Amino acid sequence: MIKVEHELHGRRFGRNVGLGLSLAGLVVIVLLLTVVKVTRGSNMEAFDHSVRPSMTVDEETGN
Repeated sequence: MIKVEHELHGRRFGRNVGLGLSLAGLVVIVLLLTVVKVTRGSNMEAFDHSVRPSMTVDEETGN
């Protein structure tokens, strides 16, 4: 059986490799940002439409 690869297949492969590398890069960036935030011990609370004591300001101390 003769298998001849068309020029279009080469271009598609190149685009697929580029897209795969771009997606892998995005995953690495998100992973690194997550690791940095967790290791720094940042406040991990998000806005969820409820009042928490850590969000309020004490009028006596100003904190």
